[in-house]
Amino acid sequence: MNKQTGFTLIELAIVLVIIGLLLGGVLRGQELINSAKVKNMARDFQNVQVYIYGYQDKFKALPGDDAAAATHVTGGTAATVGALGNGVIQGLWNTTNNGDESCVFWQHVRLAGLAPGSTVVDCATAGNTYQPRNADGGLIGIQSVTGFTGTTVLPTVGGISGAYVVCSDGILGKFAKQLDTTLDDGVGDTGSVRIQVQGGAATNGVNAPVDSTPYTVCMSF
Repeated sequence: MNKQTGFTLIELAIVLVIIGLLLGGVLRGQELINSAKVKNMARDFQNVQVYIYGYQDKFKALPGDDAAAATHVTGGTAATVGALGNGVIQGLWNTTNNGDESCVFWQHVRLAGLAPGSTVVDCATAGNTYQPRNADGGLIGIQSVTGFTGTTVLPTVGGISGAYVVCSDGILGKFAKQLDTTLDDGVGDTGSVRIQVQGGAATNGVNAPVDSTPYTVCMSF
């Protein structure tokens, strides 16, 4: 006579509890990773403000636009002098023109010891490894609000105030929403933070970003 064997209800209950704990740990771990990523991205936006204010405090000039950069900052690379020294960071935040002040900005703050990275100006090379990148590999850049008129990679002005705007692309909607909540009012088409569909038509921003869609997030100050 064959004797059948199997798991008891207690054993099955123990297994289910263990599986539940493991799944809970995995989900919690993913939440912590996502939270750390958003904090890292928020810090990117805040750091650019620190670079500007730190440079202005030290040299009484605007990085990228500093007409006396050659005497203000020193290093292994000679500083590129800003074109006008008129208080405006000219050029788009994601420029591919090495002569734009929005590109030269990064050389000035790096030579001044405010930011890490290469001091050899190069926004023109495909892939642009010269400008900093966010935690998901998206480009980070800055320009003045003057000239921020709206293109397929920028939201329209739409009431944006402030002198400068920092933008970062390649940010998934689920992170973009958290960023807006962290830095502003949590609404993608109002306030100082605007969320724009990456590569989409220019708008005032997206009110409710889709979690899996990549966006460009811009913050004015």
